[in-house]
Amino acid sequence: MNKKIGKVFVWPLCTRIIHWIIATSFILSFITSFCDDKFKLHIALGFIFGIVLTFRIIWGFVGPSYATFDTFKLKFKELKYYFVEKMEDRWRKIHAGHNAASSWFTIIVLFLGYIIVMSGMLLYGIQEASGVFAWLNEYYYRHSYMLLALHKYISYILFFWAIIHVLGVLVEQFYHKTDMVLAMITGYKNCEGKDTKMSQTRNIFAYSAIFLSVGVLYFVLSHEESFLTKNKFGTIDFQKENVLFYDKCSKCHKIYPPFMLPNDSWMKIFDGLENHFGEKITENNISNIDQDSIKTYILANSAENSTRKISFKTLDSLGDMRPLSITKSPYWREAHKNIDNTVFKSSIVKDKSNCFVCHQHFEDGIFDNTLVRIPRDVK
Repeated sequence: MNKKIGKVFVWPLCTRIIHWIIATSFILSFITSFCDDKFKLHIALGFIFGIVLTFRIIWGFVGPSYATFDTFKLKFKELKYYFVEKMEDRWRKIHAGHNAASSWFTIIVLFLGYIIVMSGMLLYGIQEASGVFAWLNEYYYRHSYMLLALHKYISYILFFWAIIHVLGVLVEQFYHKTDMVLAMITGYKNCEGKDTKMSQTRNIFAYSAIFLSVGVLYFVLSHEESFLTKNKFGTIDFQKENVLFYDKCSKCHKIYPPFMLPNDSWMKIFDGLENHFGEKITENNISNIDQDSIKTYILANSAENSTRKISFKTLDSLGDMRPLSITKSPYWREAHKNIDNTVFKSSIVKDKSNCFVCHQHFEDGIFDNTLVRIPRDVK
């Protein structure tokens, strides 16, 4: 690498690319966590975040100069001196590698980032019954709230630290005039020291991580389901499970999975068949024997007997309520609060109870957030 006067080549291209993948994958996954119909992208970005964090940890031991942990300034007296010098000397010389603040920030990102990734993967498996940890759903789904809180609030903390980091870089750029913004673009810092040199082995390792990240993003987004996103609960053949339930109920409306409502709600529905959402169901429509068969099947597969996210969260939100419709549950309202009411009134959706439009494969008993598609251009 040709030496530039007054500058040191600190960050090789692969390191800069990894840096920006870490930053963008976290920020975009943070943003997409607020968009129900971007859940699949959120999951894909989470995988990428985990891959590059793993690379960065390994890189901290085998990487080139200025990248390894043994060059970090992690003593508290070094951190104190950094801030004192920063305030007292606007034109101080800067360190070629990580200063005390960036050393600590890197450790914070790796530590909090890994908590976010692991809690996210466990949450995806336990709450959503999807991915490599889907097998844990049956045993730990009642503890999903704790995982959700951990995943959520650690993400907020890391987002806060990211803002602090950006502000620190801007102070360096515009107050100390160190051109720090350009360092992770050009790879050069305005300082003294030796240029970083990359071996072929390190290059292969670094670019392998980059290509793996891109490959995982494409793999997850291009496949409706893969081993990384596979849902534990497969499609339900309602006709095969209970032909009466399928044949009798589907004559008037599409099939709603029994696990959406609790036992008592279903009992209220069966007790009010003389006015079943505007229809009168009698012995002439469905015989009492057939009604009992359908009731038995539904109660055996109600929310109390399911470990699905919608079942658990609906039950948890209801308290003493036992509504006749899922749209009356506090959980449903909370989950759909950011959807404009015009979507429900549109010619495509027509009604809040028309779950089939936005939830792909709903008719097969599938409730997978990666399959949510909310119509945007509605009239």
